[in-house]
Amino acid sequence: MCGFAGCLTDRTKADNAAYDQTIHEMTKMIVHRGPDDDGYFADDNITMGFRRLSIIDLAGGHQPLSYDNERYWMTFNGEIYNYVELREQLKQEGYEFKTSSDSEVILAMYAKYHADATKYLRGMFAFVIWDKQEKTLFAARDQFGIKPFYYAISGDDFYYASESKAIYKILKDKTFDKNALQDYMTFQFVPEPETLTKEIKMLAPGCSLTKKLGSAPRIDRYYHREFHPVERSEDEYAQKIKDALIDSVKIHMRSDVPVGSFLSGGIDSSIIVAIAKNFNPNLETISVGFEREGYSELDVAQETAEKLGVKNYSMTITPEAFMKAFPHFVWSMDDPLADPAAVPQYFLAKEAVKHVKVCLTGEGADELFGGYTIYHEPESLKPFRYTKPINGALKRIALMMPEGMRGRSFLLRGTTPLENRYVGNAFIFGEQEKQAFFKNYNQNHPFQSITQPLYDESVDYDPISRMQFIDMHTWLNGDLLHNADRTTMAHSLELRTPFVDREVYNLAAEIPADLRISHGTTKYILRKAVEDIVPAHVLHRKKLGFPVPIRFWLKDEMYDWAKQIINDSQTDQYFNKDYFLKLLDDHKAGVRDNSRKLWTVLTFMMWHRLYVESDHLMDSPEANAVAEKVEEF
Repeated sequence: MCGFAGCLTDRTKADNAAYDQTIHEMTKMIVHRGPDDDGYFADDNITMGFRRLSIIDLAGGHQPLSYDNERYWMTFNGEIYNYVELREQLKQEGYEFKTSSDSEVILAMYAKYHADATKYLRGMFAFVIWDKQEKTLFAARDQFGIKPFYYAISGDDFYYASESKAIYKILKDKTFDKNALQDYMTFQFVPEPETLTKEIKMLAPGCSLTKKLGSAPRIDRYYHREFHPVERSEDEYAQKIKDALIDSVKIHMRSDVPVGSFLSGGIDSSIIVAIAKNFNPNLETISVGFEREGYSELDVAQETAEKLGVKNYSMTITPEAFMKAFPHFVWSMDDPLADPAAVPQYFLAKEAVKHVKVCLTGEGADELFGGYTIYHEPESLKPFRYTKPINGALKRIALMMPEGMRGRSFLLRGTTPLENRYVGNAFIFGEQEKQAFFKNYNQNHPFQSITQPLYDESVDYDPISRMQFIDMHTWLNGDLLHNADRTTMAHSLELRTPFVDREVYNLAAEIPADLRISHGTTKYILRKAVEDIVPAHVLHRKKLGFPVPIRFWLKDEMYDWAKQIINDSQTDQYFNKDYFLKLLDDHKAGVRDNSRKLWTVLTFMMWHRLYVESDHLMDSPEANAVAEKVEEF
């Protein structure tokens, strides 16, 4: 796991020194991604910088790495899990290797297949290859967006980096994207490929980018995540899923350093740990929780660890630690990400890196196998199919009912088309409410600008699959994988996701909806597949997610802290801040639970303080110094 930064200029460089300085400044922003080593390469058109976290081929994995008599130069972030098999195939065809790294395999694959090399790679990756002969830059991001890739164009210069802060730091002309802010207020993250800075974009998952000198970058999609159901028996699916997961966990454990695993009280992490234990009997697991009753799964996680015979390390997070870590957490995220569950994952990584250098996680199972309770909604709203002639009247009645009144939400959901009510796993502020606090609300940019193309693409899917399709292309990479990468890399920990795997997904995409959501439960066929793998106490346990007690903290320990952030924030040009202060006071008084809305606002305001209001954006060593001041709990 690593980080890279670089610049390709369309004109021949008159002086390398200025570019060298810029790239060194960019790589200093991402030292946390690779504290073990650094490396640089430059020629007349490109300057490449690299930070390394050594996981595979500890001695020979230095980058930038060259191949074919230095025709190709590459920087690579991630892991290719099938590199052993690919290397053997290439060797049989006469390709030679100087290292044991997966990086060199990518280069050899590119030398053979060029852009089609991505189709053979199983893993998590973002990489840049510079072809000196053809004067062409080729970049690619993995199929699901596990690893990030940012880029920006400034005049004749094409900048790229593993984290946007590396580009943001050196970009002279930056424009704040107000439409992206509107999207953020609904989704709790900025949907890819946009960022809050107009000039900086993300390469979408499953896409490659080709940049020839003097030409604009061309983006091509090499992999697309779709659902295509195949009829099989339950038993056949269960066996196929079990086999696929065992294979995925096995291949995800390839490493030259110790591999541990996150362990919550849920089924997904328990599946990963149960399988991984067979390949490493000394597997170490890490868990976090909270002091408040109902917001900690530590007891369940510890019971699971005991039943599986693995060592478990745990820690308890206090609201004081939460507040202290918040600035470093937000800095680490690049753009603001307001998922409350991301903060405990930050602490999980902080604890894990004390014991291991690589961790497995159960992220992605819900999106692939239908794990969210809301996926039951199409079934519960079936009656409204028969009331279509009067649904308009029912909706008007619902709107007249007081907010919070029993039955109001049910009527509103039942009389609102799926496209207008489901934006993904989180729906923070709707358009009507955004109009109430945005000073320059753009009515031509509702949230449907993001979701409607996905609904158009999935028009032939059943409702459950359409909801999963939305989550697969927004929530999974925009929230879960984004926070997984940033929270762990903030502590120089590599995180691996065996569920978010090409081969696992190719199978999951074939499962009919009635096997995903069935028998009154979510992830039905996944649970059936692992009946003899995971302990019984977690097999049918109700999903909690990663519950965070901000609902209570914002009434008590965090109230003054939150109020000060809102009052001090220099965001009056965007918002009527009195609206947010009322949300906070109503929350404290128990009028309604505004915690998710408030957390979304507070996260953005902290981001704005660090990235916009401050006259100095911290680099990685400075940010790490801040993080070290967060006391240990």
